[in-house]
Amino acid sequence: MMKGRRITQLCAIAAFLVAAGPLHAQSQGVTDKEVLIGSIQDLSGPLAGFSKMAVAGMQMRVDEINKAGGINGRTLRLMVEDSAYTPTRAVQVAQKLVNQDRVFVMAGSIGSVVNNAAMPIQFEKNVMNFAPLTAHRDMFEPVSKLKFAVLDDYYGAMREHTPVLYKRVGAKRACALYQDDEFGLEVFRGASDGLKTIGVTMAETATYKRGATEFSSQVARLRGANCDFVVMGTLIRETPAAIAEARKTGFNPTFLGSVGAYTELIPMLGREIVNGFYATSSSLIPYPDSPNPAVRKWAADFKARTNADPQLFTLYGYWIIDVLSRGIERAGKNLTTETLARALETMGTVSSSLGLPPITFTDKNHLGSSYSAISQIQNGRWVEVK
Repeated sequence: MMKGRRITQLCAIAAFLVAAGPLHAQSQGVTDKEVLIGSIQDLSGPLAGFSKMAVAGMQMRVDEINKAGGINGRTLRLMVEDSAYTPTRAVQVAQKLVNQDRVFVMAGSIGSVVNNAAMPIQFEKNVMNFAPLTAHRDMFEPVSKLKFAVLDDYYGAMREHTPVLYKRVGAKRACALYQDDEFGLEVFRGASDGLKTIGVTMAETATYKRGATEFSSQVARLRGANCDFVVMGTLIRETPAAIAEARKTGFNPTFLGSVGAYTELIPMLGREIVNGFYATSSSLIPYPDSPNPAVRKWAADFKARTNADPQLFTLYGYWIIDVLSRGIERAGKNLTTETLARALETMGTVSSSLGLPPITFTDKNHLGSSYSAISQIQNGRWVEVK
């Protein structure tokens, strides 16, 4: 009798565990009605100009998707935290998003140091880092189900384009000014390795700390080395500030920045001082008067929504959510990190009508696009020159 009761109890427990299995197997941040997307932005530091526009673009696409009924019966919810572009704060907000808010995926987080600080926390809980707003190689190497990037990397673009521009302008002496962190080093290493392919080495280098506003000593150092070609691992504020310091002292080399300096904010801040500045680029700027009718309509829709013109990072944010949503849709009702990763790897090429490069992931390559070009500021606007 006791034996029969024991068997009955075990069967009941087993039946309960089987029934409860799917509840325990469901990924965090995913319910029958909602998917939580986290993003770490700089809303109060030196990259706030990028982040505020990126978040506006991300939220625009989220709202469009939700208005159309969501994806596989689920709406999307974007949760944004401010890192102030510091790794210590990035760790804190990553812990909040991952462990307290329990987001399903992190998307569009900005900054190399921020992502590198946050990823270990995310990966411990199987939370993917999707399309970060940084082009550091760590964002897609080594290949992992938890790392997908969409923009050509700093290193590869600088390695490809620096020697091309150096020869085109007839430069004789190369130098570099770069931010003393993962971002700046990637730009410097790519440019340096590219120049080595044509037998050129950097004659001088100068660095600065994140958030610096004064560049007189660095510019004096480069000017003293007689540089006529300066690679710049700089971002929003530092680019026009350093160029202005150079112009003030009569130092006028060719300046080449990375995609990190490819933004409308540079000519907005530097005005005529930055005319002639080059940078690598991964897409076209979405100017409201673009010859592309799709871009004009999208820009008009954004302005109607916010009473402001969109910028490149608005487009980046919008595109990040768009590509992610396609992966989520392909993954189906059983949405997990694993099914999302497989969906991204097998969805083929995703094209855009908004001037962005096609995106393709495979199981061996999680960098969606390796397209890059050289653009230049001409009369206050970016123009692609290669």
